[in-house]
Amino acid sequence: MQSHANPWTPESWRARPIKQQPQYDNLPLLNEVLGEVRKLPPLIFAGEVDRLKQYLAAAGRGEVFVLQGGDCAERFQDCNKEAITSKLKILLQMSVVLCYGLRKPVVRIGRMAGQYAKPRSQDTEIVDGQEIPVYRGDIINSFEANLEARKPDPRRIKRAYLLAASTLNYVRALTKGGFADLHQPQNWDLTFVNKVPQRTDYERIVKSIRDAIVFMEALGNREESLRSVEFYTSHEGLLLPLEEALTHFVAEQNRFYNLGAHMLWIGDRTRQLDGAHIEYFRGIANPIGLKVGPSSDPKEIIEICRTLNPKLEEGKITLISRYGEGKVHKHLPSLIQAVRKADLPVVWSVDPMHGNGIKTEGGIKTRDFDAILAEVQESFEVHKKEGSALGGIHFELTGQDVTECIGGAAGITADQLDQNYETYCDPRLNYSQSLEMAFLISRMLGQA
Repeated sequence: MQSHANPWTPESWRARPIKQQPQYDNLPLLNEVLGEVRKLPPLIFAGEVDRLKQYLAAAGRGEVFVLQGGDCAERFQDCNKEAITSKLKILLQMSVVLCYGLRKPVVRIGRMAGQYAKPRSQDTEIVDGQEIPVYRGDIINSFEANLEARKPDPRRIKRAYLLAASTLNYVRALTKGGFADLHQPQNWDLTFVNKVPQRTDYERIVKSIRDAIVFMEALGNREESLRSVEFYTSHEGLLLPLEEALTHFVAEQNRFYNLGAHMLWIGDRTRQLDGAHIEYFRGIANPIGLKVGPSSDPKEIIEICRTLNPKLEEGKITLISRYGEGKVHKHLPSLIQAVRKADLPVVWSVDPMHGNGIKTEGGIKTRDFDAILAEVQESFEVHKKEGSALGGIHFELTGQDVTECIGGAAGITADQLDQNYETYCDPRLNYSQSLEMAFLISRMLGQA
């Protein structure tokens, strides 16, 4: 196994073995596009990164809760007013419900403005008898299933940067321009629970939130924070040539930052200790998420954390567990114990989506609402028993009325999935399922 003792540079990952990368035919064009991206303005400011890291440090101490969510893989076509607004709306509403139930601040991190690439289990697939490259996200190739469309195209990288900039610009305008005003929490839509017993409870929570705001202002507390929120972006740092191009040396901090997102994470398929992704990530100042699952060896996770965070900064590393319903009690305790024994500061988060994928009899990928909720419950139980703090939750969701996950109060069944199944990769919770999940988790974790 190669040592990470050698000096780091933004391109030192290139000397390491790498996985989950496209094979570009036109390397001169790839280098030309990356050169253009390097000259474009950064998408975010280093000070924002440092501020998020402070919030994450507080989450690691149990003082703050992190809500991270958004698309499995952003599509270029979804860079529009309606899609961005609906996604932001559901994340804001979920965060308000969680804040009320947990009685602590909630930090919002979107899987957006850059989540255009996805790791895949296979490099190719068979379509109409022909073997073609698998779809790896709009930043790499097209979802259209033919050989020409599936060829990795470097020009998509620059388009992804420009769409990420447009998305982030609109998100900033919404969050600072009144859209997030808690006096009018965007017309809470509870029609999805019209016929279920929980509706009364949900309406009570919403009313209590509104009453609390009125009470605060009656006392003269007209907080500007009630009218705008801080919102951070994140994506999986998968396509390393682009991440290198987005890396800047910030002289004031004397450190390198990836200025394409506030937070990046390393997936379950690319966290090899001697691999290119760990090598790249060890040199940037951004907070880093690390997905851990049933295949994770606690000893290796400890070594990865030490490599990524040698100075033991609080808020630097978030361990995002993704075991699946019924597997948390078997795997999570040993990892918590290993981290505690190693005296490593980490934020604990749970991703209840990726371990709960199933296929219907008709071969459609879906996820079960009850299984997702169960993994959150099991994770909460384990952390409580082990004396650690569950500091966050990570969802794949959309603010639109899709039919991709079964269950929830809306009662989506396997037979109804084809009504509005839009995802290009993994199934997402829709608006009603996401908001209901927030209510249930709020009650679970905070007894709202």
